[in-house]
Amino acid sequence: MNLLFIALIVAAGMGLSFEAGLLGPLGEEVGHLWATLSIFGVGTALLWLIRLFSPEGRFTDWNSIPKWQLVGGLLGPIYVVALTLSTPVLGVTMTMICVLLGQVTKSVAIDSFGWFGAQKQASNPLRLLGLGFVGLALCFVYLGAQS
Repeated sequence: MNLLFIALIVAAGMGLSFEAGLLGPLGEEVGHLWATLSIFGVGTALLWLIRLFSPEGRFTDWNSIPKWQLVGGLLGPIYVVALTLSTPVLGVTMTMICVLLGQVTKSVAIDSFGWFGAQKQASNPLRLLGLGFVGLALCFVYLGAQS
């Protein structure tokens, strides 16, 4: 079962690269903020359609939700604007390896300290080595882009 989730997330990661490849040229064509708005507009419309045809979900009163949990709604547009600005300058590969290093670094910290309600998972030498390899990959991709 874990292999199915791994494959799903790898495919989603490929989707992020595809999105970055689309956002860069779109941002150059219509403006970076308009490109971001279009991506979120299309995504919102799709989610509304899915919601129309999906079983009734659980809705909690917004006032009962801890406000820090809603910060993710702010982070998405910031991420998309960063992709839109960076991809034409750095290219898709460099942009995505930078994203990956940031994601893995923060993920190790979240797991290690149990932030945001995550179950603590102690860092160990293999996890840190994996993080180091992602950093090394960034160096190789950067140097490869320079030649």
